[in-house]
Amino acid sequence: AMASLQDYMGQYDHEHSNPWNKALHSAGIPIIFAGIIFLILTWWKLGLALFVGGWVLLFLGHRIEGNKPAFFQGPVYFLVGPLWVAKEIKDALLRRGHRSAAER
Repeated sequence: AMASLQDYMGQYDHEHSNPWNKALHSAGIPIIFAGIIFLILTWWKLGLALFVGGWVLLFLGHRIEGNKPAFFQGPVYFLVGPLWVAKEIKDALLRRGHRSAAER
């Protein structure tokens, strides 16, 4: 049976539990995307710098966590990673919203 998105997200979450790795991924993945956009717009020097810099952050995070990047398990994780970052940001914003509502 094929794994569901929920299965992939759970596995990705399990492999990204260290707070430093989470923070580096939350910065690195959007930086990689920005680099790709700048490469497409032909600002190749900036695009390449962002692309490489973002990957450096991801590999540093995995060095800290002590595991290999998830994409070594399959290319589907190139899609799961950005979805995971979006979920982490959404969850952080919702937690902040609940906290400020409780303070009122």
